[in-house]
Amino acid sequence: MQIQVNSGNNIKVHEEFASKIKGIVEDALSRFSDNITRVEVHLSDEDGTKNGINDKRCMIEARLAGRQPSAVTETADTFDLAVMGAAGKLVNLIESTLGRLQDKSS
Repeated sequence: MQIQVNSGNNIKVHEEFASKIKGIVEDALSRFSDNITRVEVHLSDEDGTKNGINDKRCMIEARLAGRQPSAVTETADTFDLAVMGAAGKLVNLIESTLGRLQDKSS
């Protein structure tokens, strides 16, 4: 499973932080690694240079083998919280998608 971290223009993601984000996403999605070919994490700050509540946004897009990409979005006060929230949403989405596929094949 390949994980790529992207950020908006006003955000600088250092290698250490990118590794941390990749670790969070990889841990959350590890049981689906055989089904996922690629994951893209997009980080943005909705308020730019201003401070605000729930202004950190994380969108995660996962590409399941043989399926269209699935994406989820989460906003939070910090990027860590936004990434963890989006990863949790993505786990639920993938479980649901794979469950429907399994039901169809039964």
